[in-house]
Amino acid sequence: MPDLKEVTAKQDETVLEVALRAGIPLVHVCSGNGRCSTCRVRITEGLENVSPRTIDEYKIAESLSFSRDIRLACQTRIKGDVTVRRLVVDNEDVGLTSLLIRQAGSDHVGVEKEILILMADVRDFTHLTEILLPYDIVHILNRYFNLVDEVIERYGGRVVNYMGDGFMALFEIENPEEDALSAVKAGLAMLRDVQKRMQPYVRGLFGEDFEIGIGLHHGLVVAGTVGRRDNKRQTVIGDAVNFASRIESINKKLGTRFLISRAIYSLVQGKIKIRRKYTMSLKGKSGTHTVYEVVGLA
Repeated sequence: MPDLKEVTAKQDETVLEVALRAGIPLVHVCSGNGRCSTCRVRITEGLENVSPRTIDEYKIAESLSFSRDIRLACQTRIKGDVTVRRLVVDNEDVGLTSLLIRQAGSDHVGVEKEILILMADVRDFTHLTEILLPYDIVHILNRYFNLVDEVIERYGGRVVNYMGDGFMALFEIENPEEDALSAVKAGLAMLRDVQKRMQPYVRGLFGEDFEIGIGLHHGLVVAGTVGRRDNKRQTVIGDAVNFASRIESINKKLGTRFLISRAIYSLVQGKIKIRRKYTMSLKGKSGTHTVYEVVGLA
């Protein structure tokens, strides 16, 4: 636990029983009956030395997508040496996690997973904001986001975050080659639809161009929900997210519209058309990295 205490457990005691006997403040809103997640802990060492999940714990773990090392202290019995870190430390944590499981819905406290990450934003958007009225900017963005959201969903992805004129979309990985190709197809469809529907619209009404840049990568992220109980949203965090963002942003420097990482290229090689590949340094990343400009399907 973060308390740096070493405690000797009695035969078959639960983690909660040991903590309370040792004077370690371990929250247990449902009184240790396996009906909430506030007593959850992380087993940092000795996972093999604790009891399997009970039925009650299993239901909560499945609902909240707990990884194997996150356990309910009230349901976890100690069989040998273990090192435990409590995850609900103070009253603020209690406010975030005290809902009973029937109220918790599909909230995720955090789970590691491989995922495909597509980033996109509008080129020279600052220029548009300088010359157009705020209402026109919002109208254009809503029209654009409605268009790309339909495309992303058509190819099995979902938009999880809008960031000004940009957004992040995620594609689950079940079959890596097929799913990566679907994400590439989504990017190409976005470019086509922007060219056919957004570009003429914006140019006709405002006399300005409308173009986008796209970056695609895949990697390990932590997926979960963040925010207050009444204002939560799903998000993903990790180096793979930052890398996808860096790939997208380099489009402007290279004069390209759609770049993918080497990780993506290795999955779709032979199924897409590449104009060029670039080996270069990326802001905030050490070393050099190779990216590929996608121009179509093979």
